Amino acid sequence: MKTKCFWEHNGDDSLLYSTEYLGAFTRGKSVDIAKLKMPQEIKSFIRWSGINCPKEEVKIEIAEEKVSDLNICDADSDAIFHTETLSMTISQYEILKSLALKSANDFLILYNAIPSKNISCLPQRKTFYGAVPRTAQEMYEHTKNVNDYYFGEIGVACDNDGDILSCRERGFALVEKQQNFLENKVLEGSYKELWSLKKLLRRFIWHDRIHAKAMYRMAIKKFGCNSVPNIFYFDD
Repeated sequence: MKTKCFWEHNGDDSLLYSTEYLGAFTRGKSVDIAKLKMPQEIKSFIRWSGINCPKEEVKIEIAEEKVSDLNICDADSDAIFHTETLSMTISQYEILKSLALKSANDFLILYNAIPSKNISCLPQRKTFYGAVPRTAQEMYEHTKNVNDYYFGEIGVACDNDGDILSCRERGFALVEKQQNFLENKVLEGSYKELWSLKKLLRRFIWHDRIHAKAMYRMAIKKFGCNSVPNIFYFDD
């Protein structure tokens, strides 16, 4: 199976995104390292999303590339795929929305399963957005609270009230009230970054996946291998 990827990089640091399984990604100190990780990431993502896992070998094809001056090593990104600039059908939108909502729901299930939400075994570290979330509580709040930011980038006024699933559901309900939202217009958001509805859908799934992976790995290290469900099917 061949899968197309978008390569965003700053020097040797690389982020590799699947442009077909939106939200699946890998990072590496080189593109070759990121490419080596991608087949397992694709299989993990397929299992999580409910698609039958392919038996054949996954081969990576770089379809698009962006040279960035962002902190790629910290998953800072302003990429927009060519496919994220095209209009969508209602079917395409509903599929991606269902995955974005499933991701929020599964993130909430994982968070609620953490035995103690305010302790961590992770070291302190800073990135471009400040201190890296270390506890389950910090990871959850950080992941939930991009809701108003992401929706705001496509001109939808939203909030972060309630849990991660309910505030995301409200955001999509507001999107759907906009006339011609399936045109998927490309807008210039904060820091001159280009956004679209389809990019927003991918970014939610991607951002959830980053922090769900960190939360899951922290939990099994701190509380034991069977302490929380591997609901995202991460590779241990």
